[in-house]
Amino acid sequence: MNVPKGFLNYLLYSIIFFPIFLFLFFLGCIKGAIFSPFVFLVIAFGDTGIVIGLWPLHLIWSMYCIIKSKRFGPYMKCLLILLVPLPVALWTVVGVVGSAIMGAMYGFIWPVMETFRAISKEGSICMKLIRCFTDGTWSCVRGACTVVRDFVDFSFHSYFSVMDELLASKGEEPIELKVAQIPGCILAAILGIVVDVHVITMIVLLKAPLMLLKGWHRLIQDLIGREGPFLETVCVPFASLWILLWPIMVLLAIAAGIISSLGFGCFAAVVAYQENSTKRGLLYVIASASIFDEYTNDLLYLQEGSCFPRPRYRKGATSSSSLLPVKGLHERFEAAYVGEQLVTTTTDKATSLKAAMIWDSFFKTFEDIGKELLRMGAIGMPDLDAWADSKSKIIDNGIPAYAFLECFLRSFKHGSYGLILRDKVEITRLNRPEGRIFDWLYEPMCIMKEQISSLKLDESEELYFYKHCLYGGDENRIKTWLNGGTPPSDEIKRAQLEGISRRLQGFCLTLSRLPTSRRRFCEVVKAIEQEAKNSSILAGGDDLEAAR
Repeated sequence: MNVPKGFLNYLLYSIIFFPIFLFLFFLGCIKGAIFSPFVFLVIAFGDTGIVIGLWPLHLIWSMYCIIKSKRFGPYMKCLLILLVPLPVALWTVVGVVGSAIMGAMYGFIWPVMETFRAISKEGSICMKLIRCFTDGTWSCVRGACTVVRDFVDFSFHSYFSVMDELLASKGEEPIELKVAQIPGCILAAILGIVVDVHVITMIVLLKAPLMLLKGWHRLIQDLIGREGPFLETVCVPFASLWILLWPIMVLLAIAAGIISSLGFGCFAAVVAYQENSTKRGLLYVIASASIFDEYTNDLLYLQEGSCFPRPRYRKGATSSSSLLPVKGLHERFEAAYVGEQLVTTTTDKATSLKAAMIWDSFFKTFEDIGKELLRMGAIGMPDLDAWADSKSKIIDNGIPAYAFLECFLRSFKHGSYGLILRDKVEITRLNRPEGRIFDWLYEPMCIMKEQISSLKLDESEELYFYKHCLYGGDENRIKTWLNGGTPPSDEIKRAQLEGISRRLQGFCLTLSRLPTSRRRFCEVVKAIEQEAKNSSILAGGDDLEAAR
């Protein structure tokens, strides 16, 4: 709907909009009041039953994995076994309370949002009116069942995936408990709590008015420019509440800052333990105020730095081996964006991609590639059966790694600044979805793309790269699938290639643990299985024709 121009037209538009808004809002509230009890029962009782039912399993299996793991020494294992009941019990409490809150909020808010979203959908006025009454009703109940299903996958499959990784860890020096350092850690923690609680509380209280004013300024600016939470029309009524409720958010931020001071203080014990020095822990106590002050300055877009002292509490920066030198990697990464527009305009924000669309595109790509690999003989029904029994990583790790490698190769061959998906959609820093979670996914993918580009692989090496990503380094499977790929003759180049492959496998393993991932992979596997059945039927028909 185009907004009319002129003051009188704007006034008329506002007068007409207000009763429509009230009608839709109250209609959504009525639907929420009707269906929220069903949604609450499904989510609250479903998730609570899962949490309580899996509590003994989580406790016993966690202890078993700690005992069997080679990552920890004997004394550390004893300490962890004594401490394991605490996080498991905390997870139970958080799960029960969170499921109740989730059920209440989802059952009421979703029908209201679907009512407003129905107006923005295409169709006649009559269809829009019908959708206002029907959208967000039984679909909300089905969505609640999906929430419970995803929670089951997260609590069961994701948990066992992490525990399996803990059991499989080997070749590392065991982490042992430094008994002699425990008194120093306790001293550092006590002093850290005493100092940080007072200093950080003072910082929080001094910067709270700035947060209030800057937050109001930013929200009003976004409202005028239709940016941020006001970009979507359906979200404008709800996002406007942020302006009114912002003081409450500031109070919650104050409480969170004060509570976090306990964590900052206790972390002094961690520093003292890691550095094996009580002095280093006490130096962290002094530096923690500066760390928190700089973090809040960045959060509020204030001047960088801090007026508090920041002594060096680490002996030295831990150097992690990388496939490329750190300096060279950052130079390559920054060079990849030379010439790219760095300022996001209103048009860019209006055309920004939705996270759900990208997620759907990823899994559609996994499905297509899985079918292609099935037709090429790279995977078969035994791999699908092994995935169902959680005995193979080729499906949920290998196929995504194969797909991401194809995406990386396609992107830098076409000279893209970002990532080009299989459906020709390009993700860049300008149109990608906003949010810290997508930052954690997008930036590592771009870095891996630049690392692969720096290797300058030829066609046969790329084909070998595909095999290594698909089979996770399984030499027997790599030799069995003859796709024309050969490993690089240069040992250093081969080590770099296989290192990136392992990193890509780890990235895909992390993705497989995210909520909704298991459910979506089940759909992918069903589609691949159906393709396998169709292929076998066609092959049987061809054999029958040949026999005739």
